[in-house]
Amino acid sequence: MKTSDFDYPLPLERIAQTPVEPRHNSRLMVLRRDRTEIEHTVFYRVGEYLNPGDLLVINRTRVIPARIYALKTTGGRVELLLLRREDETTWEALVGGKGLLAGKRVTIPNGPQAEVIEVLEGSRRRIRFSAPVEGYLPSIGQMPLPPYIHTHLENQERYQTVYADRPGSAAAPTAGLHFTPELMGQLREQGVRFAEVTLHVGLDTFAPVTEDDPGEHKIHTEWCELNPETADLINATRKAGRRIIAVGTTSVRTLESAAQKAASGDAVAPFCGPTSIFILPGYTFGAVDGMITNFHLPKSTLIMLVSAFAGRERILAAYQEAIRLEYRFFSFGDAMLLL
Repeated sequence: MKTSDFDYPLPLERIAQTPVEPRHNSRLMVLRRDRTEIEHTVFYRVGEYLNPGDLLVINRTRVIPARIYALKTTGGRVELLLLRREDETTWEALVGGKGLLAGKRVTIPNGPQAEVIEVLEGSRRRIRFSAPVEGYLPSIGQMPLPPYIHTHLENQERYQTVYADRPGSAAAPTAGLHFTPELMGQLREQGVRFAEVTLHVGLDTFAPVTEDDPGEHKIHTEWCELNPETADLINATRKAGRRIIAVGTTSVRTLESAAQKAASGDAVAPFCGPTSIFILPGYTFGAVDGMITNFHLPKSTLIMLVSAFAGRERILAAYQEAIRLEYRFFSFGDAMLLL
């Protein structure tokens, strides 16, 4: 298996720059693993493919305005992109700007001071703020949209799911962006249930794999939680013979991290902590029976994950069909339902 096996040509015009309105009007491609044909519909009709008792597992994480602009003592401008909170005042961050070595201090206008306390891999740094920075973020921070989105987002809430309420992500769990309160209400009325997990998304999830052998790629850790109440609901769903359907690859990673801790006969165990699970073809899924997901970047860990679930050749063929039919790709793009 090579990283190049997960590459595909994508015309730039297929990268969605703005979200569809309303959210549930995005297109939906349905790929069933036990059938050869591909179905095409719209997302607000996703309930036609779900059964009473099915469980949709959603990620409640909320994107924080994590991009901060600061000034060096020389007056030069630098950028800090917060990735992961380590304690009350310490964060792992990506930095943009020269000379940001250990001991360097920067000033954030209308915010706390910050000091680089450790140089990590590449442009990563461990940063310590003079005061907890979260309370300042609404006024000093900007939403960290992915680098392939070049159009200004007027409504910042469109890069949040409608159920996002646990701040901590550097990027949105984009499969959940297609849900509206109205659609979720309709699904509940037909007997589909929802379970909630949290995984705070890091930017590495979307980065391409640069090693020739994907097995040599080091995936960075992300914090996730699946609480005992959710574990009971998931296990009851599995024992009742109903399907567990992850909304997004972040929910997949949380579920499968929890599955690795499960006792015999259970799908998952409660789990809280960092996960570095890397799902490649050949992986045996322990908790996930289906997933809702967007169309992912070439050579990314995410296209490898969906290939592990539905097969590499089938996924790449489906992507080519999506390009032919002018589906929209990536964060603000259309959706796939894999069953």
